[in-house]
Amino acid sequence: MHVRTMLLGAALALLVPSMAVAQSAPSGAKPFLTVDGKAPLILGHRGVPGLVPEETEASYELAAALGTDALEEDLHLTKDCVLVARHNPWLADNTNVAEVAKTNAAVAARKRTVSGVRVKAPAAAGTPADYLTDLTDPSDPKSVLKSLIVDGEDHTNDWSLTDFTMAELKQWIGGTTYDAANERPKMFNGKFPVISFQDILDIAKAKSKETGRPILVYPETKNPTWNNAQAIANGCGAPGSHPLEDALIKIINDNGLNTRDAPILVQSFEPGSLKYMRSHGLQTRQVQLIDGNGIDFKTGKVLLDNITNSRPFDWTVAGDARLYDAMLTPEGLAEIKTYADGIGPWKPYIVPLKIALWKDTNADGTPYKGSTPEAATQEATSLIADAHKLGLFVHVFTFRNEKKYLAADYHADPAQEYLKFFRLGVDGVFTDFTHTGVAARAAYLRELGW
Repeated sequence: MHVRTMLLGAALALLVPSMAVAQSAPSGAKPFLTVDGKAPLILGHRGVPGLVPEETEASYELAAALGTDALEEDLHLTKDCVLVARHNPWLADNTNVAEVAKTNAAVAARKRTVSGVRVKAPAAAGTPADYLTDLTDPSDPKSVLKSLIVDGEDHTNDWSLTDFTMAELKQWIGGTTYDAANERPKMFNGKFPVISFQDILDIAKAKSKETGRPILVYPETKNPTWNNAQAIANGCGAPGSHPLEDALIKIINDNGLNTRDAPILVQSFEPGSLKYMRSHGLQTRQVQLIDGNGIDFKTGKVLLDNITNSRPFDWTVAGDARLYDAMLTPEGLAEIKTYADGIGPWKPYIVPLKIALWKDTNADGTPYKGSTPEAATQEATSLIADAHKLGLFVHVFTFRNEKKYLAADYHADPAQEYLKFFRLGVDGVFTDFTHTGVAARAAYLRELGW
């Protein structure tokens, strides 16, 4: 592909040498603070979406060329039960589907509102005993279906991955930039087709052989509760089954990766998904992701106040009122240790952010909410040490180059953020900019005398 060749050529100009740590430390070198004593990993979050459309062949090949240690992907099931890599199950915000629909009647006809998942409401929520997550007002039992909600997010009248076969997605739909779309390159939008998980496995194998270093795959069971409901409706499994997890276990087995030391890590925000896979024969290392809804810049606390990012969705479905912060307690970490090998927390759980000179209103009287470039990092929490005590590794998300994502005391230099977390002993970082992470790690190794 001509455009892909251009990208890889550009990669060579950006490329910094990938890490090649000696088997024994050089004389006088300081040790790494990671749980296994090895250098921290650079995890290519959806490939390298800071430069090219995420979760495409070009994105993963470029990430490999730039020195990533892992190709991270979000997995869903297509209409024909194939594992596909996309950040969201809806397509309007991460593909060119809307543009394609203008000239493709088959694509245009599949725009619809997909049914949600019925959940049990925690007793304190003041809601009915159970309700559809796509009710416009869960507290009103007379409310009617008006919008598509997936894990609490509204995507009314959109296109769903579950309405397309894998062949149709590859033939018709191309990936686009997603995060920070207004600041990231758009010239490759729609140029690279949607790909399957098997495609990514093949890329990892080929690039590992080509580079002479192991490149892991890092799949996430994305929206598993919702995905399984849609997959069952499509005939991918019987009622009550777990088609998404079953498909992942099968493809891991088929590719000879179902061992603890295989170059793969399996992640999910929903503990039920990880527990199911562990109890159904998955032997690979697993990672419990830990999310948050935002930051209270006045106090530095992580906000946990919405259905989407405040608790695992399988807890919501079950009526479990606990929030993600329950996972950070000694009891929560000990429970994670029973089914996972590591945690993937959001950055502010480790390095809180706070605006010291807080003001309640702006000069014009409008509410003052604060922002990351105005916030300064605070003293780190004990989360890394607490996890390491139990033998859990810590992979933190997500590192980005744009100034709006960087705290004030990083002075718009993303390398400073990586270094702060490396010095704290983090075991790996998810990044949208592999080359920046690899360069920062190289600086960290020099700092330690490696």
